[in-house]
Amino acid sequence: MYIELRHLRTIRAIQQAGGLARAADMLNMTQSALSHQVKGLEDQAGMELFVRRSKPMRLSAAGMRMLRAAERILPEIDAMEEEFRALRAGRTGRLHIAIECHACFDWLFPVLELFRHAWPEIDVDIRAGLAFEALHALNRQDVDLVISSDREPPPGIVFNPLFDYHPTFVASAQNPLAARDYITAEDFRDQVLITYPVSRDKLDVFTEILTPAKVEPRAQRTAELTAVILMLVGSNRGVAVLPDWVMREVRTNADYITRPLGPQPVTKRMYAATRAEDAAKPYMAHFLRLARSEPVKLQRG
Repeated sequence: MYIELRHLRTIRAIQQAGGLARAADMLNMTQSALSHQVKGLEDQAGMELFVRRSKPMRLSAAGMRMLRAAERILPEIDAMEEEFRALRAGRTGRLHIAIECHACFDWLFPVLELFRHAWPEIDVDIRAGLAFEALHALNRQDVDLVISSDREPPPGIVFNPLFDYHPTFVASAQNPLAARDYITAEDFRDQVLITYPVSRDKLDVFTEILTPAKVEPRAQRTAELTAVILMLVGSNRGVAVLPDWVMREVRTNADYITRPLGPQPVTKRMYAATRAEDAAKPYMAHFLRLARSEPVKLQRG
């Protein structure tokens, strides 16, 4: 027996309408075409699906069995079609994000808060566990966007520039380096450097200052959270280099000092990597606009 979706819709329409004439109107077809379709369906089933001698027209036991299938299957098909229409219109989709930047959570959460109100039907998630194989995960379609300051686009990946930032030195006001106008690589030789627990090639202080100068700090200590790093720095347990958007809370705090790295401040750029075909999706474009504007507010305090 070969059942099509139109057959299930026919059974449902006749049951709802109580007769062929009204059901034909509901289905935008002629009554004769509908009668022909019902006859063909009954021939396949080998039995009557309707009790035609009754008014309103009612289903036979076999017809009721088919109606139960229609009531189970058709809502799922209708929902799927609506999802496809929404996808084509850009109203729904998925935005799973991988981050190669611990400090980015400071500005990412305000961005996502604004985003979820504008796009409530988008499935948003942060995949921190994939952070340091993020571009491979993007190519595999495990994630949809990667936030990174490393611009090494593989084929099919677009690096969308977000904003520039300055890696900034922060120390306790009691630290001897508080007397300096700016910080050089040599200044770290007798300091405990507090960083996030990631590889050195992901830390601005190493990639931009220490590794090129072949300088090692006296010791290195790690902490997962920005707040913990700042607490340790404020207690004069070490020094740190953090993005300037993190400094909004310590700029006016007498326990801390902030200094540029070198006489000409180091400037880096944050990117959002996406697959080429996703960059123009309406919800993705809106997220990128928010991600360009909200961090600047934090930088300006």
